[in-house]
Amino acid sequence: MTQILPDIFLFNPDKPLLFTQLYFWIFYFVVLLIYSIIYKERALRNAFLFAASLFFYWKTSGLFFLILVFSTVSDFYLGNLIHYSRKQGWKKFGVIMSVVVNLFMLSYFKYTYLFVNTVNNLFNLDLQIVNHLALWSNTLTGTRFDTSVILLPVGISFYTFQTISYTVDIYRGKVDPVKHILDFGFYVSFFPQLVAGPIVRAAQFIPQLYKRYHLTREEFGYALFMILKGLFKKIFIGDYIAVNFIDRVFADPMGFSGFENLMALYGYSLQVYVDFSGYTDIAIGVALLLGFRLPKNFNAPYKATNVGNFWKRWHISLSSWLRDYLYIPLGGNRKGRVMTDVNLMITMLLGGLWHGASWHFVVWGGINGLGIVVYKLWQKISPYEHSTHWAATLWKIFLTFNFITFTRIWFRSESMEKANQLIHQVTHSFHAEIIPQVLWSYRLVFAVMALGYFIHWVPERWKLALLNWYIRIPIWAKALIAVVMVFIIYQSWSADLQPFIYFQF
Repeated sequence: MTQILPDIFLFNPDKPLLFTQLYFWIFYFVVLLIYSIIYKERALRNAFLFAASLFFYWKTSGLFFLILVFSTVSDFYLGNLIHYSRKQGWKKFGVIMSVVVNLFMLSYFKYTYLFVNTVNNLFNLDLQIVNHLALWSNTLTGTRFDTSVILLPVGISFYTFQTISYTVDIYRGKVDPVKHILDFGFYVSFFPQLVAGPIVRAAQFIPQLYKRYHLTREEFGYALFMILKGLFKKIFIGDYIAVNFIDRVFADPMGFSGFENLMALYGYSLQVYVDFSGYTDIAIGVALLLGFRLPKNFNAPYKATNVGNFWKRWHISLSSWLRDYLYIPLGGNRKGRVMTDVNLMITMLLGGLWHGASWHFVVWGGINGLGIVVYKLWQKISPYEHSTHWAATLWKIFLTFNFITFTRIWFRSESMEKANQLIHQVTHSFHAEIIPQVLWSYRLVFAVMALGYFIHWVPERWKLALLNWYIRIPIWAKALIAVVMVFIIYQSWSADLQPFIYFQF
């Protein structure tokens, strides 16, 4: 008992809380049990879910939950300042303070290493990292944090963008501030989407805080289906191909042939999709059972026919956020073709930097931006671009998918050096003669990859038919299928459960 209680309530940095852990589902069951008693009392319901979400973040990130609390408190009162101030100057002050404080916190935790290393390399300096928060804590409270290390709080990129959109939308007059800080805290910290999105706008979510709980039989079936689908994507497909093939190749590109590097690249394109969309699927299902609707975050992105269309299908909540709060304020497409392309490139470069504090992420964002710009020019002269013939559509999907997969080199590689090594192996050390041997050696991995891509590319009507069938079957049949699916999913668990890829962003 003395060991069980600390395991339940204390943060373990070696085992942060994940959707794929049994602990999470026990936690979620307890939340549902209490929720079923209090759900009719909306104020109590929101306060309880806020407390549960803080506990979830504590188990995920430890003392970093204090950063979340700080962000919640500061933006709640800045939102009120913006809304209730009669003078335009105070409104501008409030929104500027919100943006500056949030971006400062994000930059401090996420980009300090990038900034210091870049300055050192450019000017041949030897600046050292000092974690001033850890230093202050050690000085004031006697803690023993390592002051030379700045750790990245899980999900800070997501809830930072969420709180910025709240204050900016109040300033724009698109939404009124919430009345109680506990309600705002619930909006910011709602645990299904807290650490990896989707990024929820205030106008989408806050009205749901004041609605009574309502869940139809169809929505119940849909929620279970999404949870099972997300677990299947993440564990059975994503984790399996990562642990047994992809991670090994990207850790040492020079130790594998060019063909193996190429297959790992195609595998990673699948892994990053099933991992992130799998998280979103689980989040949507978990939230829906609690009576809250989260926005769709993926729409079959590898069916995109051009790069711009891909970014309308991939991580939709981030793409639309960057469009509304960065691209359009920069001028969007209102200032001519050249400035439109410049604004687009700035947006994609900063979008790449949002994903990671390394220059290879900026390269990744820049290549995607160039892909959109070049396509816009190509669209004007292409003889087949407006064709609806199935062969033309397949060709456009093929080109777009391979271009996006090519950009994954810089998204997945740990450094520019590793990215260059992978390119070298593919272009100079392909070794086509060993392809049969590689295919046989990794036959189960490639079979799972083929299954994942097949599921993604099948017609949407097939998927809708399966979803509607699951929704219509009796509860006992849903439960039986869920048990079988969970059994099958966890049979592929060959190592420790892997954290979701987007946790690092």
